[in-house]
Amino acid sequence: VGITTAVLIGGANMRQQVGALRRNPNIVIATPGRLIDHLQQGTIRLDRVNTLVLDEADRMLDMGFIDDMRMILAKMNKERHTLFFSATMSREVEKLIGDFLSSPVIISVKTRDTSKNIDQDVVRIPRGKDKFDVLVELLQNRDFSRVLVFGRTKFGVEKLAKALSRLHIHAESIHGNKTHGARIRALEAFKAGKVTVLVATDVAARGLDIPAVSHVINFDLPSTYEDYVHRIGRTGRASLKGRALTFVQDR
Repeated sequence: VGITTAVLIGGANMRQQVGALRRNPNIVIATPGRLIDHLQQGTIRLDRVNTLVLDEADRMLDMGFIDDMRMILAKMNKERHTLFFSATMSREVEKLIGDFLSSPVIISVKTRDTSKNIDQDVVRIPRGKDKFDVLVELLQNRDFSRVLVFGRTKFGVEKLAKALSRLHIHAESIHGNKTHGARIRALEAFKAGKVTVLVATDVAARGLDIPAVSHVINFDLPSTYEDYVHRIGRTGRASLKGRALTFVQDR
């Protein structure tokens, strides 16, 4: 449509990004860390930016990114159009919004926290039974055609994907320790149906539009309700139906 863009993300080639910026793009899409790298190297200026969009605003404004965002916003023109998008917004983050916006207008398009297209259920793991064995039993059902399994840690996710692969269940993993290229390859294989199961940390709970995910399984419990909402939102998208299962170990 004649709109030029530059994508600035960590783990990707810096020189290519500088070349894209030199072409004076209409839109720059960036992660905070890599944007700051370019600011410090003088390869980008933000004082002429007239529109700022913060996707996953609740995560961008939590304590992990707040200092980065303050630094980036300080480099921008104070007279700008600022848009924050998020499926969830905690009260703490709502308080912070006042620091960044002037007379904000809130528009909500949701009628409930989770989609009515998602059937949610709990899978109780009996005492003495391994939840990995329960997962394998479920995945042998043909209805589990494209499954996103969430784990808590990078190490646990990688271990789980390898264990499933040894049982000839086609699985890939995605987590923060994987390179950008490895993540893209895993996602593309999952989207193309070459891989039945994608095991992921919460890095895959946001910003990924993967079509026709039949099931989301919380192998490990999410840390917060907001994380749960984002996780299960990977299924039941558009008009499709989806199922979300959460493993709970009986004590």
